[in-house]
Amino acid sequence: MASVPPSRPSPAPFIVTAELPPAIFSWANALRQAHFPPERNVLAAHVTLFHSFAPSLREELLRTLGGLAKELAPPDAVVDGLMNLGGGTALAIRSPGMLAVRDRIARQFHGALTRQDQHEPRLHITVQNKVSPQAARALQADLVGYTPRAFRFTGLGLHLYLGPRWDALGTWSFRGKEYA
Repeated sequence: MASVPPSRPSPAPFIVTAELPPAIFSWANALRQAHFPPERNVLAAHVTLFHSFAPSLREELLRTLGGLAKELAPPDAVVDGLMNLGGGTALAIRSPGMLAVRDRIARQFHGALTRQDQHEPRLHITVQNKVSPQAARALQADLVGYTPRAFRFTGLGLHLYLGPRWDALGTWSFRGKEYA
């Protein structure tokens, strides 16, 4: 686990991510750097599992993410297509295992999830956003035909939202032997 700074009062919400292996991260981040409007590209490539946990849940999040990562093996995943975001493009990810991990976190925090986080997400990595629909369709046409990429998620991450930037608070590597 990366170091987690001491607890500090903050009105900022927490974001939970699924951590990518280096090869997938490098590939997706290069696409993001090439195609995301530079003035808005303040984050590296990522997969968001939850968009907003209340600051009061910090300690419970730390325990939950650490416990799950220790227990669970890395979930299998495949980047298997593109998502049209209207004004952007994302790499679609298929991972029943990661969705099962996310479901366990959602059950743990039942009653504390925002409306946005109450629904199962379509896992993805955004590589372009806030562009014209024409620019998004052009990138999607350029990316059609690439080979799907299989990988395993490496862990879970916790970030403090400092709008629009995120402060990484910790990552926990999957270490278990059984799949989620």
